[in-house]
Amino acid sequence: MSESTSLLQFIQTCPSPFHAAETIACRLRESGYEELLESASWDLKKGGSYFVRRNGSSLISFRIPVQKPTGFLMSAAHSDSPTFKIKANPERSGAQYVSLETEPYGGALLSTWFDRPLTVAGRVLIQETNRIVSRLVFIDRDLLVIPSVAIHMNNTANDGTKILANVDTIPLYGTSDARDTFLKQIADAAGTDPEHILSYDLSLFCRQHGCHIGYADSFILSPKLDDLECVYGCLEGYLQAEPTSSIPVLCVFDNEEVGSGTIQGAGSTFLRDLLRRISLCLEMNEQDHQRLLSGSFLVSADNAHAKHPNHPEYSDANNCPYMNEGIVIKMAASQSYTTDGISSAVFRRICSDAGVPVQVFANRSDKRGGSTLGRIADTMVPVSTLDIGLAQLAMHSAVETAGAKDVEYLVRGMRAFYSSTLHRDSEHNWAF
Repeated sequence: MSESTSLLQFIQTCPSPFHAAETIACRLRESGYEELLESASWDLKKGGSYFVRRNGSSLISFRIPVQKPTGFLMSAAHSDSPTFKIKANPERSGAQYVSLETEPYGGALLSTWFDRPLTVAGRVLIQETNRIVSRLVFIDRDLLVIPSVAIHMNNTANDGTKILANVDTIPLYGTSDARDTFLKQIADAAGTDPEHILSYDLSLFCRQHGCHIGYADSFILSPKLDDLECVYGCLEGYLQAEPTSSIPVLCVFDNEEVGSGTIQGAGSTFLRDLLRRISLCLEMNEQDHQRLLSGSFLVSADNAHAKHPNHPEYSDANNCPYMNEGIVIKMAASQSYTTDGISSAVFRRICSDAGVPVQVFANRSDKRGGSTLGRIADTMVPVSTLDIGLAQLAMHSAVETAGAKDVEYLVRGMRAFYSSTLHRDSEHNWAF
Protein backbone atom coordinates (compact mmCIF):
# COMPACT_ATOMS: atom_id res chain seq x y z
CA MET A 1 0.00 0.00 0.00
CA SER A 2 1.35 3.45 -0.89
CA GLU A 3 2.02 6.04 1.81
CA SER A 4 -0.61 8.33 0.28
CA THR A 5 -3.27 5.60 0.49
CA SER A 6 -2.29 4.89 4.11
CA LEU A 7 -2.51 8.61 4.86
CA LEU A 8 -6.07 8.83 3.51
CA GLN A 9 -7.08 5.86 5.67
CA PHE A 10 -5.40 7.50 8.68
CA ILE A 11 -7.35 10.72 8.16
CA GLN A 12 -10.66 8.84 8.18
CA THR A 13 -9.85 7.56 11.69
CA CYS A 14 -9.20 11.13 12.90
CA PRO A 15 -12.46 13.09 12.63
CA SER A 16 -11.47 15.17 15.68
CA PRO A 17 -8.23 15.86 17.61
CA PHE A 18 -9.46 13.47 20.30
CA HIS A 19 -9.77 10.70 17.73
CA ALA A 20 -6.36 11.60 16.29
CA ALA A 21 -4.73 11.20 19.70
CA GLU A 22 -6.47 7.85 20.21
CA THR A 23 -5.51 6.62 16.72
CA ILE A 24 -1.86 7.51 17.37
CA ALA A 25 -2.00 5.93 20.83
CA CYS A 26 -3.29 2.66 19.36
CA ARG A 27 -0.52 2.70 16.74
CA LEU A 28 2.08 3.27 19.45
CA ARG A 29 0.69 0.51 21.67
CA GLU A 30 0.84 -1.90 18.73
CA SER A 31 4.52 -0.98 18.41
CA GLY A 32 5.24 -1.76 22.06
CA TYR A 33 4.91 1.71 23.61
CA GLU A 34 3.72 2.19 27.19
CA GLU A 35 1.33 4.99 28.11
CA LEU A 36 2.38 7.14 31.06
CA LEU A 37 0.17 9.43 33.12
CA GLU A 38 1.28 12.91 34.12
CA SER A 39 -0.28 12.26 37.53
CA ALA A 40 1.77 9.09 38.17
CA SER A 41 5.41 8.45 39.00
CA TRP A 42 7.57 7.43 36.04
CA ASP A 43 10.16 4.68 35.98
CA LEU A 44 11.90 5.10 32.63
CA LYS A 45 14.14 2.28 31.45
CA LYS A 46 16.96 2.27 28.92
CA GLY A 47 15.54 1.12 25.61
CA GLY A 48 12.00 1.91 26.78
CA SER A 49 9.29 3.44 24.57
CA TYR A 50 6.59 5.70 26.02
CA PHE A 51 3.85 8.22 25.32
CA VAL A 52 1.83 10.74 27.33
CA ARG A 53 -1.48 12.45 26.58
CA ARG A 54 -2.82 15.75 27.84
CA ASN A 55 -6.53 16.63 27.70
CA GLY A 56 -7.10 13.63 25.44
CA SER A 57 -6.22 15.65 22.33
CA SER A 58 -2.44 16.23 22.50
CA LEU A 59 0.18 13.50 22.67
CA ILE A 60 3.96 13.29 23.09
CA SER A 61 5.92 10.08 22.56
CA PHE A 62 9.59 9.36 23.23
CA ARG A 63 12.17 6.60 23.43
CA ILE A 64 15.07 6.23 25.88
CA PRO A 65 18.34 5.22 24.20
CA VAL A 66 20.47 2.43 25.61
CA GLN A 67 23.56 4.64 25.71
CA LYS A 68 24.03 8.02 27.38
CA PRO A 69 21.77 10.51 25.57
CA THR A 70 23.29 13.39 23.60
CA GLY A 71 20.13 15.45 23.05
CA PHE A 72 16.48 15.44 22.04
CA LEU A 73 15.49 14.99 18.38
CA MET A 74 11.95 16.34 18.18
CA SER A 75 9.20 16.92 15.65
CA ALA A 76 5.92 18.73 16.24
CA ALA A 77 2.73 18.78 14.16
CA HIS A 78 -0.88 19.63 15.01
CA SER A 79 -4.00 17.50 15.06
CA ASP A 80 -6.65 20.21 14.72
CA SER A 81 -8.05 21.78 11.56
CA PRO A 82 -10.48 24.65 10.91
CA THR A 83 -14.04 23.53 11.51
CA PHE A 84 -17.20 24.49 13.42
CA LYS A 85 -17.76 23.75 17.10
CA ILE A 86 -21.21 22.63 18.26
CA LYS A 87 -22.57 24.99 20.93
CA ALA A 88 -23.83 23.81 24.32
CA ASN A 89 -27.52 24.35 23.50
CA PRO A 90 -27.35 23.47 19.83
CA GLU A 91 -30.84 23.06 18.44
CA ARG A 92 -32.26 26.03 16.55
CA SER A 93 -35.89 25.33 15.69
CA GLY A 94 -37.96 27.18 13.12
CA ALA A 95 -41.41 26.49 11.77
CA GLN A 96 -40.38 23.45 9.73
CA TYR A 97 -36.63 22.93 10.23
CA VAL A 98 -34.15 22.12 12.98
CA SER A 99 -30.60 23.39 12.60
CA LEU A 100 -27.58 23.27 14.92
CA GLU A 101 -25.93 26.31 16.47
CA THR A 102 -22.21 26.36 15.66
CA GLU A 103 -19.19 28.63 16.08
CA PRO A 104 -16.25 28.76 13.65
CA TYR A 105 -13.02 27.24 14.93
CA GLY A 106 -9.88 28.56 13.21
CA GLY A 107 -9.63 30.43 9.94
CA ALA A 108 -11.73 28.26 7.65
CA LEU A 109 -12.51 28.98 4.01
CA LEU A 110 -16.17 29.16 4.94
CA SER A 111 -17.68 28.84 1.47
CA THR A 112 -16.06 25.42 0.95
CA TRP A 113 -18.19 23.91 3.72
CA PHE A 114 -21.44 24.49 1.84
CA ASP A 115 -23.39 21.63 0.21
CA ARG A 116 -21.21 18.81 1.53
CA PRO A 117 -22.20 15.82 3.69
CA LEU A 118 -21.18 16.58 7.27
CA THR A 119 -21.34 14.83 10.62
CA VAL A 120 -20.31 15.34 14.24
CA ALA A 121 -17.30 14.00 16.15
CA GLY A 122 -15.46 14.66 19.41
CA ARG A 123 -15.87 13.63 23.02
CA VAL A 124 -18.63 13.62 25.63
CA LEU A 125 -18.27 13.84 29.40
CA ILE A 126 -20.50 11.37 31.21
CA GLN A 127 -21.53 11.04 34.85
CA GLU A 128 -20.83 7.53 36.14
CA THR A 129 -21.65 7.15 39.85
CA ASN A 130 -18.87 9.11 41.59
CA ARG A 131 -16.70 9.98 38.57
CA ILE A 132 -16.82 11.78 35.24
CA VAL A 133 -15.57 9.77 32.25
CA SER A 134 -14.73 10.83 28.71
CA ARG A 135 -15.90 8.89 25.65
CA LEU A 136 -15.18 9.43 21.99
CA VAL A 137 -18.14 10.05 19.71
CA PHE A 138 -18.30 9.82 15.92
CA ILE A 139 -21.68 9.62 14.21
CA ASP A 140 -20.52 7.63 11.20
CA ARG A 141 -23.12 8.69 8.67
CA ASP A 142 -24.11 11.70 6.57
CA LEU A 143 -25.98 13.75 9.14
CA LEU A 144 -25.84 17.45 8.30
CA VAL A 145 -25.51 19.95 5.45
CA ILE A 146 -24.88 23.70 5.23
CA PRO A 147 -27.09 24.65 2.26
CA SER A 148 -26.18 27.43 -0.14
CA VAL A 149 -28.67 30.06 -1.20
CA ALA A 150 -29.68 29.46 -4.82
CA ILE A 151 -28.29 31.82 -7.47
CA HIS A 152 -31.89 32.73 -8.35
CA MET A 153 -32.38 34.16 -4.83
CA ASN A 154 -28.96 35.77 -4.56
CA ASN A 155 -27.94 36.72 -8.07
CA THR A 156 -24.78 38.50 -6.83
CA ALA A 157 -23.39 35.38 -5.19
CA ASN A 158 -20.68 34.92 -7.82
CA ASP A 159 -19.57 38.52 -7.34
CA GLY A 160 -18.51 37.86 -3.79
CA THR A 161 -20.91 37.59 -0.86
CA LYS A 162 -20.02 38.23 2.77
CA ILE A 163 -20.63 35.07 4.80
CA LEU A 164 -22.13 35.60 8.26
CA ALA A 165 -21.19 32.83 10.67
CA ASN A 166 -24.33 33.28 12.77
CA VAL A 167 -26.59 33.06 9.70
CA ASP A 168 -25.06 31.37 6.68
CA THR A 169 -22.99 28.52 8.16
CA ILE A 170 -25.64 26.95 10.40
CA PRO A 171 -25.98 23.25 9.42
CA LEU A 172 -29.41 21.79 8.69
CA TYR A 173 -30.22 18.82 10.94
CA GLY A 174 -33.81 17.83 10.18
CA THR A 175 -37.44 18.76 9.85
CA SER A 176 -39.71 19.59 12.77
CA ASP A 177 -39.80 15.97 13.96
CA ALA A 178 -36.06 16.25 14.75
CA ARG A 179 -36.69 18.57 17.71
CA ASP A 180 -35.03 17.49 20.97
CA THR A 181 -33.29 14.50 19.35
CA PHE A 182 -29.72 15.71 18.88
CA LEU A 183 -28.53 14.92 22.41
CA LYS A 184 -30.19 11.51 22.14
CA GLN A 185 -28.15 10.77 19.01
CA ILE A 186 -24.97 11.80 20.81
CA ALA A 187 -25.88 9.65 23.81
CA ASP A 188 -26.57 6.62 21.59
CA ALA A 189 -23.18 7.05 19.92
CA ALA A 190 -21.53 7.25 23.35
CA GLY A 191 -23.42 4.23 24.69
CA THR A 192 -25.20 6.13 27.43
CA ASP A 193 -28.43 8.00 28.22
CA PRO A 194 -28.92 11.72 27.52
CA GLU A 195 -29.41 12.53 31.21
CA HIS A 196 -25.90 11.18 31.97
CA ILE A 197 -24.18 13.60 29.58
CA LEU A 198 -22.76 16.56 31.51
CA SER A 199 -20.92 18.29 28.66
CA TYR A 200 -19.18 17.73 25.34
CA ASP A 201 -16.51 18.96 22.92
CA LEU A 202 -18.00 18.30 19.48
CA SER A 203 -17.27 19.70 16.05
CA LEU A 204 -18.26 19.19 12.43
CA PHE A 205 -16.38 16.75 10.24
CA CYS A 206 -16.55 16.75 6.44
CA ARG A 207 -17.64 13.29 5.34
CA GLN A 208 -16.01 13.41 1.92
CA HIS A 209 -13.52 10.54 1.78
CA GLY A 210 -10.03 11.28 0.58
CA CYS A 211 -9.14 10.09 -2.91
CA HIS A 212 -6.45 10.18 -5.58
CA ILE A 213 -7.08 12.48 -8.54
CA GLY A 214 -5.26 13.70 -11.64
CA TYR A 215 -3.22 11.97 -14.32
CA ALA A 216 -1.55 8.84 -12.88
CA ASP A 217 -3.21 9.62 -9.51
CA SER A 218 -0.65 12.35 -8.96
CA PHE A 219 -2.66 14.29 -6.35
CA ILE A 220 -4.65 13.54 -3.23
CA LEU A 221 -7.88 15.32 -2.34
CA SER A 222 -8.97 15.09 1.28
CA PRO A 223 -10.21 16.92 4.37
CA LYS A 224 -7.66 17.79 7.06
CA LEU A 225 -4.44 17.53 5.02
CA ASP A 226 -3.44 20.55 7.08
CA ASP A 227 -2.08 19.16 9.29
CA LEU A 228 -2.80 15.43 9.56
CA GLU A 229 -0.53 14.88 6.56
CA CYS A 230 2.43 16.09 8.64
CA VAL A 231 1.20 14.20 11.72
CA TYR A 232 1.18 10.99 9.67
CA GLY A 233 4.59 11.62 8.07
CA CYS A 234 6.26 12.45 11.38
CA LEU A 235 4.65 9.46 13.12
CA GLU A 236 5.71 6.97 10.48
CA GLY A 237 9.24 8.39 10.26
CA TYR A 238 9.51 8.26 14.05
CA LEU A 239 8.40 4.63 14.24
CA GLN A 240 10.65 3.49 11.38
CA ALA A 241 13.82 5.22 12.61
CA GLU A 242 16.94 3.37 13.75
CA PRO A 243 17.96 3.86 17.40
CA THR A 244 20.76 6.35 18.11
CA SER A 245 22.16 8.07 21.19
CA SER A 246 19.61 10.88 20.79
CA ILE A 247 16.21 10.80 22.53
CA PRO A 248 13.57 10.87 19.75
CA VAL A 249 10.43 12.82 20.66
CA LEU A 250 7.19 13.00 18.64
CA CYS A 251 4.79 15.85 19.52
CA VAL A 252 1.21 16.15 18.28
CA PHE A 253 -0.47 19.28 19.63
CA ASP A 254 -4.08 20.44 19.57
CA ASN A 255 -5.31 24.05 19.15
CA GLU A 256 -2.70 25.34 16.69
CA GLU A 257 -5.49 26.80 14.55
CA VAL A 258 -6.57 29.08 17.41
CA GLY A 259 -3.14 30.17 18.64
CA SER A 260 -1.86 27.21 20.73
CA GLY A 261 -2.49 29.08 24.00
CA THR A 262 -4.15 26.21 25.88
CA ILE A 263 -2.93 23.64 28.40
CA GLN A 264 -2.60 21.12 25.57
CA GLY A 265 -1.28 23.54 22.93
CA ALA A 266 2.28 24.14 21.78
CA GLY A 267 2.28 27.32 23.87
CA SER A 268 1.74 25.32 27.07
CA THR A 269 4.32 23.75 29.36
CA PHE A 270 3.53 20.25 28.06
CA LEU A 271 6.75 19.73 26.09
CA ARG A 272 8.95 21.66 28.51
CA ASP A 273 7.63 19.69 31.50
CA LEU A 274 8.02 16.36 29.72
CA LEU A 275 11.64 16.97 28.65
CA ARG A 276 12.65 18.07 32.15
CA ARG A 277 10.89 15.05 33.62
CA ILE A 278 12.79 12.71 31.29
CA SER A 279 16.07 14.22 32.48
CA LEU A 280 15.06 13.85 36.13
CA CYS A 281 14.09 10.22 35.60
CA LEU A 282 17.52 9.65 34.04
CA GLU A 283 19.08 11.11 37.23
CA MET A 284 20.31 14.29 35.56
CA ASN A 285 20.54 17.63 37.34
CA GLU A 286 19.49 21.00 35.90
CA GLN A 287 22.90 21.63 34.35
CA ASP A 288 22.83 18.21 32.66
CA HIS A 289 19.36 19.00 31.32
CA GLN A 290 20.45 22.36 29.89
CA ARG A 291 23.43 20.70 28.22
CA LEU A 292 21.05 18.15 26.70
CA LEU A 293 18.88 20.96 25.34
CA SER A 294 21.88 22.68 23.76
CA GLY A 295 22.35 19.61 21.58
CA SER A 296 18.66 19.27 20.71
CA PHE A 297 16.77 19.99 17.49
CA LEU A 298 13.09 20.54 16.69
CA VAL A 299 11.37 20.08 13.31
CA SER A 300 8.07 21.98 13.25
CA ALA A 301 5.94 20.35 10.54
CA ASP A 302 2.94 22.20 9.11
CA ASN A 303 1.91 22.29 5.46
CA ALA A 304 2.96 25.03 3.03
CA HIS A 305 1.22 26.88 0.19
CA ALA A 306 1.98 25.42 -3.22
CA LYS A 307 2.15 27.78 -6.19
CA HIS A 308 -1.43 28.07 -7.40
CA PRO A 309 -1.94 27.12 -11.08
CA ASN A 310 -4.63 29.78 -11.56
CA HIS A 311 -3.06 32.50 -9.41
CA PRO A 312 0.75 32.30 -9.58
CA GLU A 313 0.89 36.02 -8.75
CA TYR A 314 0.20 35.27 -5.08
CA SER A 315 3.53 33.47 -4.68
CA ASP A 316 7.09 34.70 -4.46
CA ALA A 317 8.67 34.32 -7.89
CA ASN A 318 11.71 32.31 -6.81
CA ASN A 319 10.72 30.80 -3.45
CA CYS A 320 7.53 28.95 -4.29
CA PRO A 321 7.09 25.19 -3.81
CA TYR A 322 5.23 22.77 -6.05
CA MET A 323 3.34 19.61 -5.23
CA ASN A 324 5.24 16.33 -5.68
CA GLU A 325 8.63 18.04 -5.58
CA GLY A 326 9.66 17.30 -2.02
CA ILE A 327 9.67 18.59 1.55
CA VAL A 328 9.28 22.35 1.86
CA ILE A 329 11.60 24.38 4.10
CA LYS A 330 9.67 27.44 5.24
CA MET A 331 11.47 30.73 5.84
CA ALA A 332 10.40 34.24 6.91
CA ALA A 333 12.37 37.34 7.86
CA SER A 334 9.69 38.07 10.49
CA GLN A 335 10.53 34.74 12.17
CA SER A 336 6.93 33.61 11.89
CA TYR A 337 8.79 30.55 10.65
CA THR A 338 11.75 29.71 12.86
CA THR A 339 14.10 28.40 10.16
CA ASP A 340 17.51 30.05 10.02
CA GLY A 341 20.64 29.29 8.03
CA ILE A 342 21.93 26.78 10.57
CA SER A 343 18.75 24.75 11.01
CA SER A 344 18.15 24.78 7.25
CA ALA A 345 21.68 23.52 6.59
CA VAL A 346 21.32 20.68 9.11
CA PHE A 347 18.03 19.47 7.65
CA ARG A 348 19.22 19.84 4.06
CA ARG A 349 22.24 17.66 4.88
CA ILE A 350 20.02 14.98 6.44
CA CYS A 351 17.63 14.94 3.46
CA SER A 352 20.48 14.96 0.93
CA ASP A 353 22.05 11.91 2.56
CA ALA A 354 18.64 10.17 2.44
CA GLY A 355 17.97 11.13 -1.21
CA VAL A 356 14.92 13.20 -0.25
CA PRO A 357 14.26 16.34 -2.35
CA VAL A 358 13.68 19.67 -0.61
CA GLN A 359 12.38 23.03 -1.79
CA VAL A 360 11.82 26.44 -0.21
CA PHE A 361 8.80 28.57 0.66
CA ALA A 362 8.86 32.28 1.45
CA ASN A 363 5.92 34.65 1.36
CA ARG A 364 5.74 37.31 -1.30
CA SER A 365 7.37 40.25 0.46
CA ASP A 366 4.22 42.37 0.57
CA LYS A 367 2.07 39.58 2.01
CA ARG A 368 1.84 38.43 5.59
CA GLY A 369 1.79 34.66 5.93
CA GLY A 370 0.71 32.46 8.80
CA SER A 371 2.86 31.23 11.64
CA THR A 372 3.44 27.76 13.05
CA LEU A 373 3.68 26.02 16.38
CA GLY A 374 7.49 25.93 16.10
CA ARG A 375 7.77 29.63 16.92
CA ILE A 376 5.42 29.19 19.88
CA ALA A 377 7.11 26.03 21.22
CA ASP A 378 10.51 27.75 21.05
CA THR A 379 9.43 30.22 23.71
CA MET A 380 9.07 27.28 26.13
CA VAL A 381 11.86 25.00 24.87
CA PRO A 382 14.71 27.06 23.36
CA VAL A 383 16.34 24.71 20.86
CA SER A 384 17.49 24.97 17.25
CA THR A 385 14.29 24.78 15.17
CA LEU A 386 13.28 24.37 11.55
CA ASP A 387 9.87 24.85 9.94
CA ILE A 388 8.92 22.43 7.18
CA GLY A 389 5.75 21.23 5.46
CA LEU A 390 4.39 19.70 2.28
CA ALA A 391 3.09 21.80 -0.60
CA GLN A 392 -0.70 21.93 -0.87
CA LEU A 393 -3.50 23.93 -2.46
CA ALA A 394 -6.65 25.33 -0.83
CA MET A 395 -5.28 25.42 2.70
CA HIS A 396 -8.11 25.68 5.27
CA SER A 397 -10.69 24.52 2.77
CA ALA A 398 -13.07 21.76 3.85
CA VAL A 399 -11.25 19.60 1.27
CA GLU A 400 -7.62 20.28 0.30
CA THR A 401 -5.25 19.12 -2.45
CA ALA A 402 -1.67 17.86 -2.11
CA GLY A 403 0.88 15.79 -4.02
CA ALA A 404 0.69 12.01 -3.70
CA LYS A 405 4.49 11.59 -3.82
CA ASP A 406 5.21 14.08 -1.06
CA VAL A 407 3.84 11.90 1.75
CA GLU A 408 6.54 9.34 1.09
CA TYR A 409 9.19 12.08 0.93
CA LEU A 410 8.16 13.27 4.40
CA VAL A 411 8.20 9.76 5.88
CA ARG A 412 11.66 9.12 4.45
CA GLY A 413 12.94 12.53 5.54
CA MET A 414 11.68 12.14 9.09
CA ARG A 415 13.00 8.59 9.29
CA ALA A 416 16.44 9.93 8.34
CA PHE A 417 16.10 12.78 10.84
CA TYR A 418 15.17 10.50 13.73
CA SER A 419 17.93 8.06 12.75
CA SER A 420 20.57 10.80 13.10
CA THR A 421 22.85 11.49 16.02
CA LEU A 422 23.34 15.24 16.21
CA HIS A 423 25.66 16.97 18.65
CA ARG A 424 27.56 20.24 19.06
CA ASP A 425 31.32 20.11 18.82
CA SER A 426 33.77 22.24 20.81
CA GLU A 427 33.31 25.11 18.35
CA HIS A 428 29.50 25.02 18.68
CA ASN A 429 29.07 23.54 15.20
CA TRP A 430 26.54 20.81 14.50
CA ALA A 431 28.22 17.46 13.88
CA PHE A 432 26.79 14.15 12.69
